[in-house]
Amino acid sequence: MTGSRAFIPPARPVIGEEEIEAAVRVLRSGMVVQGPEVAAFEQEFSELVAGRHCVAVNSGTSALQLSLLALDLKPGDEVIVPSFSFAASANAVRLAGATPVFVDIEPGSFCIDPDAAAAAITPRTVAIMPVHLYGHPARMTQIMALAEAHGLAVVEDAAQAHAAAVDGTPVGAFGIAGCFSFYPTKNMHSLEGGMITTGDAEFARKLRLLRNQGMEQRYQNEIVGANMRLTDVAAAIGRVQLGKLLGWTDKRRSNAAYLDANLKGVTVPPVDEGAHHVYHQYTIRVQGGQDEFQAGLKERGVGSGVYYPIPIHRLRPFLDADGNVGPWKLPETDKAAGEVISLPIMPSLTDEDLEQIVAAVNEVAGA
Repeated sequence: MTGSRAFIPPARPVIGEEEIEAAVRVLRSGMVVQGPEVAAFEQEFSELVAGRHCVAVNSGTSALQLSLLALDLKPGDEVIVPSFSFAASANAVRLAGATPVFVDIEPGSFCIDPDAAAAAITPRTVAIMPVHLYGHPARMTQIMALAEAHGLAVVEDAAQAHAAAVDGTPVGAFGIAGCFSFYPTKNMHSLEGGMITTGDAEFARKLRLLRNQGMEQRYQNEIVGANMRLTDVAAAIGRVQLGKLLGWTDKRRSNAAYLDANLKGVTVPPVDEGAHHVYHQYTIRVQGGQDEFQAGLKERGVGSGVYYPIPIHRLRPFLDADGNVGPWKLPETDKAAGEVISLPIMPSLTDEDLEQIVAAVNEVAGA
């Protein structure tokens, strides 16, 4: 507490009466796995991604992994991925049997640098995974042109970017696959879950086989698959949340505009021309140490987070055989990891909350 004001957490999941009623309705129906709610959720989510085929799965990580598995990757195949992301981006590449090749980010958007991606292409490269980090879309026009020129697949990690767009085209509608997460603190959630979007009907069918033990008809297994199905309870919650997403997104963007206009002494997040940022995170850059800055915010009743303090290429699973960082030279990634702090941006923030966040940041920044 600061004075009489309550502590503002960095994020807050929304679970309202409508979500509870939807879950109870499905539980009472007895049809709780891969049933009509999942089918309806897939159809309704399709409207968010320009009418693409949608395949619901049990997590955003599963969405990434199944999309890569559906590409039939082989040992030695390489997938270009930014290191400044959550580990799931690269974990999925490894789990699919391929090798992640880490590249640097653009300092403004925190998204993959297309020039760095181009420089990383080798004869073994089969795919590029742009991550729409914090809700800001990557430069998809350049990424898609690069992929087409080299015959590469594009798998979009859109886990944080529901309803983001580039020049009017929604993320998840560019590559062979777009992968969304419905984790509780995402812009919309289903308690846990994920969605894969694709414009290729045969690719969608393969994804459905992979998520359900390789079968469409019971006991008629066509390929080796897994159990990565979404429950109908989760889908029902997701459908409720999807209906609120655009309104919540408008509020996130309004909150961001207020912070942009009033924060001082820090670098607010720029937005690329043509980009529709949906602010899963509102991420500033600070000088002089994240720990001290976060402690100062906490003393003033404002929570915050650092996403991500350790770039993926520096995490233990991705070090070389001797435990050393590999050949990666990623200066913008390392710089961002030492400067970023994400502030509360959720749509439930009040005007008083926003004022409190601004006052806290400006005081700590000495502005």
